[in-house]
Amino acid sequence: MESNQLIQNTIDFVKQELQNAEGGHDWFHIERVFNTSKLILNHEDGDSLIVQLAALLHDIADPKFHGGDENIGPETAKTFLESQLVDEKTISHVVDIIKHMSFKNSLDKNNRKAFTSKELHIVQDADRLDAIGAIGIARAFNYGGFKNRELYNPDVPPNPNLTKKEYKNSKAPTINHFYEKLLLLKDKMNTETGKKLAEERHLFMLEYLNQFYKEWNGKE
Repeated sequence: MESNQLIQNTIDFVKQELQNAEGGHDWFHIERVFNTSKLILNHEDGDSLIVQLAALLHDIADPKFHGGDENIGPETAKTFLESQLVDEKTISHVVDIIKHMSFKNSLDKNNRKAFTSKELHIVQDADRLDAIGAIGIARAFNYGGFKNRELYNPDVPPNPNLTKKEYKNSKAPTINHFYEKLLLLKDKMNTETGKKLAEERHLFMLEYLNQFYKEWNGKE
């Protein structure tokens, strides 16, 4: 199968699978990560097909919407790629990217260095870029509303040193998520392109938080 047809088949599959997904993890999130991955790929070395497939399939079954099951996403992607007669080496690489790219897995010291590749770095950066800046703020509050979480509670301080288990089980206010993940992502970018793109988005979040606290506390 030609690469262009495979990519189109993958797009069609992902759109179908995520048609009822939560707004921060829907097809439009995938599309943004896909486009940003290609943008980064314009400036960084990497296998284009693997990057595109991993970007499209990275959230095909996000564990937080499947009872915390971290295997369903990689397995769903593997089954789909096998149905498309993709070669075993490519499938293995894409599945490894999906298994190792999430932020929560970076909190697991045993998992942190289990797998790495240039393609993982590109897709991971693209996914993290979608978690910060203006869209990152929108996604954070959208998910917080989906989980019926408080916007902010001054009596619940953030913990920027959460373990993977604590992060997965957290029910903290959405503002805490900025300190426990979003503001940490700038320094976790892998590629030079990702680092450059993260700078402006990081500053925007700091400005937003400054304005948020002013309004919360009734100050000018």
